[in-house]
Amino acid sequence: DGDALMRKTDELLEILAMVYSLFPECQRVTCYASPRSLQVKTEEELRRLRESGLKMVYMGLESGCDAVLERMQKGHTAAAIVAAGQKARRAGLALSVTAISGLGSRELLREHAVDTARALSAMNPEYIGLLTLMVEPGTPLEKWVREGSFTVLGPEDILRETELLLQHIDSEGSVFRMNHASNYLTLKGTLNQDRDAMLERVRRCEQRTVKYYYFTEEAAPEGGFLCTQAAPACGRNVFPCCLFAGNLL
Repeated sequence: DGDALMRKTDELLEILAMVYSLFPECQRVTCYASPRSLQVKTEEELRRLRESGLKMVYMGLESGCDAVLERMQKGHTAAAIVAAGQKARRAGLALSVTAISGLGSRELLREHAVDTARALSAMNPEYIGLLTLMVEPGTPLEKWVREGSFTVLGPEDILRETELLLQHIDSEGSVFRMNHASNYLTLKGTLNQDRDAMLERVRRCEQRTVKYYYFTEEAAPEGGFLCTQAAPACGRNVFPCCLFAGNLL
């Protein structure tokens, strides 16, 4: 991972030429980008990269809510991130955008969901990935969780947030994926045609009894994984999963 697009354009063009020369079977090259690297590149530079074989860039939105972005020190407003994504698309680059469920905690749940849906709609990227927040040990966020100033959302709230996002998103043709290891529920579809089906799946899960467990290496015997219904504030390799009416989803 990293902001590969921040390299000088001439260097990237040289790298692309070398990749396609050494690997003639290569069909596409993609790279990570950031709002900042997309801002500093001119549209002409982005077009040159596209013409030289850079097919798609991956950018993190995280949230469309400015209050959430400020709290998480993203360094950009939602409007600036949207403008960067739109710039990439105007240059002919395919765009894949990720957002993080639960990043607004409980007090900004609705704003995070609705504003993120609006930001994604404004960019209309080819791909949308929705991950779920996982707290890394040693980070400021872990400290907030331990102090009680930030609440990690459980499956019920994550489902409610996902429902809100899907209700407000309008991004025709975007491939939507919620299938990361961090996600409680797997959702796959293409917007807007599969939105109702995905909403129905979320609502079915909301109506069923939810039991959720966390598998963590912390305190697990002999290097195995400890299964607990208590959500750990942190820990090495914490894996959430859900059981809806007895079925692992």
